[in-house]
Amino acid sequence: MKFPVTVINFKAYEKASGENAMKLAKVCESVSVESEVGIVVCPQHTDLHIAKELKIPVFSQHFDPVEQGKYTGSVSVNAVKLAGAQGSLINHSEKRIAFKDIRKCIELAKKHNITSLCCVESLKETEKVLGFGPDMIVFEPPELIGTGVSVSKTKPDIIKKFCDIVGNSSVPLVGAGISNRNDVTESLRLGAKGVILASGFVKAENPKAFLEDITGV
Repeated sequence: MKFPVTVINFKAYEKASGENAMKLAKVCESVSVESEVGIVVCPQHTDLHIAKELKIPVFSQHFDPVEQGKYTGSVSVNAVKLAGAQGSLINHSEKRIAFKDIRKCIELAKKHNITSLCCVESLKETEKVLGFGPDMIVFEPPELIGTGVSVSKTKPDIIKKFCDIVGNSSVPLVGAGISNRNDVTESLRLGAKGVILASGFVKAENPKAFLEDITGV
């Protein structure tokens, strides 16, 4: 994976579902390959199969703390890996799970050799989750997600503290309201190794132009 990295969460938007998921993923792939910038896409579980046709990493948006077995309705770590995912979001603000389940998911990710990208909402939660050993950790204040108001502008001091706490224990990313290159530049200046975003890209009139701006191409 290339750093700094831009992680694109497709969430469950219509513009990023089914055939649209592949179209947007191909946009991300073209920008990444042509400009040699790090980009990861996170489609819905039903669209994870696109991973087998892409040259960039694909992460699932979530998996349950289970392996194969009698878990009707659950999404196992085995399933997301078999679908082609190279990693997964864990504990996103829209899919929060208990600390014991965060720990279990990180353990399962390590066991099955996929990257764990764990989301946190506070510095206190950061310290707790770091103890579980995630590969990557992203700080996202929930009140700013989807607002277009960047965390790098409203909470720069907290981002700096977050990156200092993470240190070399994991790879620190930031998210929430990231909508332009200045937001990314400021996040990187404060110590982050990348950003995560969703609606800004998915809902953009010209997703490729938006992504080229965000990544500094």
